Amino acid sequence: MKIVIQRAKDASVSVGGKIIGAIESGLVILVGVTHEDTQEDVQYLAQKCINLRIFEDEAGKMNLSLKDFGGKVLSISQFTLYGDTRKGRRPSFVHAAKPEAALALYEMFNKEIENEGIAVETGEFGADMAVRLTNDGPVTFILDSKER
Repeated sequence: MKIVIQRAKDASVSVGGKIIGAIESGLVILVGVTHEDTQEDVQYLAQKCINLRIFEDEAGKMNLSLKDFGGKVLSISQFTLYGDTRKGRRPSFVHAAKPEAALALYEMFNKEIENEGIAVETGEFGADMAVRLTNDGPVTFILDSKER
């Protein structure tokens, strides 16, 4: 499982011009799922997201986690995180999980975060979405459950 985390001042996701998810401050998380991913990958990355100390404390140092900060999550499924661009000019998506498997793990990821008391807004799995955000910092991290 691969994710991109962006600390955001505000963010929203729209489908067909209608906003279906929005947060005021917290994390925008782009979630990609591959064939080998399991519940263990989901739990590892969900815990990493909510406990990673990337929010500033009163001294301006990155010392606070999402739980400490009290922010929300905007979670967006994104199979293109497993796009392979090494050959040719068109990405290959053979490493992305099939939609049914990806959806189940994506939903499990969101539930894992919600179970920690953090509000999660989502996009629409498989839809053509427009994501808008104000990256705070900017602060962006890429995490891969296979690189522990």
